[in-house]
Amino acid sequence: MRLPAGDLAGTCEGFVLAGGRSSRMGKDKSLVSFNGVPLVRCAIEILRAAGLDPHIAGARVDLSPYAPAVADDPAHAGLGPLAGICPALEVCSARFAVFIPVDLPLLPPGLVSYLVHHAQVTESAITLASICGFVETFPVVIARDAAPMLKASLRSEDRKCLNAFRRAAEALSRPCSAVPVELLLQAGQICDPDGLPPRAWFLSINNTEDLAEAEAFLRPQPDPDPLFPRTSVP
Repeated sequence: MRLPAGDLAGTCEGFVLAGGRSSRMGKDKSLVSFNGVPLVRCAIEILRAAGLDPHIAGARVDLSPYAPAVADDPAHAGLGPLAGICPALEVCSARFAVFIPVDLPLLPPGLVSYLVHHAQVTESAITLASICGFVETFPVVIARDAAPMLKASLRSEDRKCLNAFRRAAEALSRPCSAVPVELLLQAGQICDPDGLPPRAWFLSINNTEDLAEAEAFLRPQPDPDPLFPRTSVP
């Protein structure tokens, strides 16, 4: 599903989190080529396809040619995603902000659109996706008024995102929603344009092995039995 861009304009802004250390990759992941395209461009196109204007949060290299960039909180630079989320929320002019990491290139835009829609309808402070009962940290839709609580978590010893999200929602007395991907698929609310299984959507590119695994999902798959090839169903 893709909501019309007009439904999101003015109510939500999109941010690509690009400030990770990339220690396991050995170089900045933002510019690593995925299927011939830099990962940062893949993330930006996901946001655009979801009907959002893209921004970049927390880049360690100059990514301004790709989209407007917001620097990490200088006092907490390198201390995890919250160091990119908090400054982005401070400059966000919309009611909600959606954050996706730079290393989830197989994330379907329809899921992002649906989470934004769900946040608008339910007025949730935090909106996430879950798969097989496991809550994924990203993508996440955050209400702008959660910013002070998230900044307090950034300044604390517990900077784990899920914990910070739950504390912020509790402080605002509003939901921290986790939407089951399986139910959305069964109801036809979302689909993957490449027909990929949900487990591929959340495959994070941390090293060259992850990169190869993710790219393999985009290659044409051979017929399981050459004697009985797949045929299209009218």
